[in-house]
Amino acid sequence: MSWSPATAAERDEMLAVIGHKTIEDLFAAVPNAFRPKSWDLPAGISEMAVRDQLGKLAAQNASGHISFLGGGAYDHYIPAAIDALTSRGEFYTAYTPYQPECAQGTLQSIYEYQSAICRLTDMEFANASLYDGGTAVFEATTMSVRLTGRSRIVIHPSLNPIYRKMLATHTAHLQLDIVEGEDPKDAACVIVQNPSFLGAVADFSKLAEKCHAAGAMLVVSFYPISLGIVKSPGEMGADICIAEGQCMGVPLAFGGPWLGVMATRKAHVRKMPGRIAAETSDAQGRRGFVLTLQAREQHIRREKAMSNICSNEALCALRALIYMSLMGKEGFRDVARHCHAKAEYLKSKLSFVKVLNEGPTFNEFAVRLPRNAEETVTAMAKCGYLAGLPLAPLGAGAETDLLIAVTERRTRADLDAFAAALEEVTCN
Repeated sequence: MSWSPATAAERDEMLAVIGHKTIEDLFAAVPNAFRPKSWDLPAGISEMAVRDQLGKLAAQNASGHISFLGGGAYDHYIPAAIDALTSRGEFYTAYTPYQPECAQGTLQSIYEYQSAICRLTDMEFANASLYDGGTAVFEATTMSVRLTGRSRIVIHPSLNPIYRKMLATHTAHLQLDIVEGEDPKDAACVIVQNPSFLGAVADFSKLAEKCHAAGAMLVVSFYPISLGIVKSPGEMGADICIAEGQCMGVPLAFGGPWLGVMATRKAHVRKMPGRIAAETSDAQGRRGFVLTLQAREQHIRREKAMSNICSNEALCALRALIYMSLMGKEGFRDVARHCHAKAEYLKSKLSFVKVLNEGPTFNEFAVRLPRNAEETVTAMAKCGYLAGLPLAPLGAGAETDLLIAVTERRTRADLDAFAAALEEVTCN
């Protein structure tokens, strides 16, 4: 897109419209501390010198640590085929497929992704339009409000505390009554997480029955990989299920971009945000793909939009689709079994700490250390480990509590060495 500069007269006219005389007046609200000190930029250097300088900067980053971090983002293996396929130009340069006649590949990938998510969750409809797992909680909340006409939102103790903060931010301007607990009486929805933020696995089937008897929605935030061995949201009776899809072939990077997963029942689909791709046939009977329900503000009048923060996540959705296709049903189960079995093995090696989970867990569990968790994490980093997530800063535990996650990437040697290093750091 070319840039058309404004003339001095046009600039003055625009300033007058907003009530300013000069550009300096326009930026008067910006404190001096946040303004540039000067525009005296250094002289340009050669490409070779730039590469050398950036290489030195990059070398300062810590790398090669073995990760036991979790809490919503996980170090799962990403098959090489995912990068090979999604790096093709027709995929990584594509945006929203507004014109079906020139976007059949993108539309089909979205359709196939939606189908795979429905099979994984045992739900009937899925979209491909949410930013991440945290904003998906907000989208499910407002969807429940639209479906029930109620304003009471019940947050179960299992929900990620980071998601709670995101929900509070996004609903700050709405007249919603957000409370803790699991009582569905007069509620638009009860939001649960399975496995919980601290790793506990539960069956919310009974809670789903209570919600439906009370006219409320059950919203389940799930961990996709866990569904290889854990009961699905659909089996439990969930009305809406949501997730962070990063674990399915999306790199950790520096916090994104990630993928918000959402699926629901057919009865609720017209209140779901985003867009849905569907299969059709053209005038000659050939199979084709189109956008059907399009509830974004870009597609319909803003006051009728289901959301104005959802966006096209087709590239991340494609990565998740390729991951699910490569794994297949049995591969998905194998990954889940490895995660669970290795976490249980690590538990058995940590006799010097207290495991806080009383019931079953999937691949994540909380422990109480003999010393401060943040200090422990700092010390373990020097030993080559990202030891876990301290819970106190999130208001989810004591100063000595740590959340540890294990994925299929960790070998028995990794687990043994981690346990030995943790004992040395915390007990000596």
